[in-house]
Amino acid sequence: RGISSDQRPKRPLTAYLRFVMDNRLAFREKNPGASNLELIKKLAGAWKELPVSQKQVYEEAKKTDWKRYGEQMAAYKAQLTPAQAAALKEEKRKQQAKRRSRRAKRELNLLGKPKRARTAFNIFLSENYQESEGVSPVAKMKKLFDMWQKLSASQKQPYFQLAQDDKVRYENEMKSWEAKMIQLGREDLVRSKKQRLKKKPAETAKKAETAKASSGGNKAKLKKSEE
Repeated sequence: RGISSDQRPKRPLTAYLRFVMDNRLAFREKNPGASNLELIKKLAGAWKELPVSQKQVYEEAKKTDWKRYGEQMAAYKAQLTPAQAAALKEEKRKQQAKRRSRRAKRELNLLGKPKRARTAFNIFLSENYQESEGVSPVAKMKKLFDMWQKLSASQKQPYFQLAQDDKVRYENEMKSWEAKMIQLGREDLVRSKKQRLKKKPAETAKKAETAKASSGGNKAKLKKSEE
């Protein structure tokens, strides 16, 4: 029988979350016009002012649930085959990686990291997405991609120029942002010199091919001269 992480026992709520679950409805009735954020702030304030004796009730309930959770986890793991245990471990690793990625992205947004430069196709999409007809986002994207493919080189050129301008914008903003990060002691967020100077493989290969051809031509001329 297949085992999925959905069958894994759920971790118990913290004492604070128990308090929120118990009191959210009552707070909503008392503050019908409050937004979800305002409601959470009110609940957090109420929890902070809650007497220790009342908080202890939630703490004891949490301890009871954690004991039950430990027993359920032991029974859950006992039924797994080695292959299932390995599969669930890998699934957990991927989920943790996704959470770390989301946290890192949120942190960079809070630190004001500049948005990456857009490609010519991205700019074309942003200009035509709303006007394009399509029954679904996927169909709309397919239609726009087909439209882009049919554009001539001269029609695409303005978008490539805008993309180049945006690349210059991005590099200038990144230099200022990275200097700020160094001042804040966050050198770990600064690109390495190798990353900053990295060139497109196609461009590098083309230059190497041109240099090789030029070198070959010079050698032929030199050999002919010697003869």
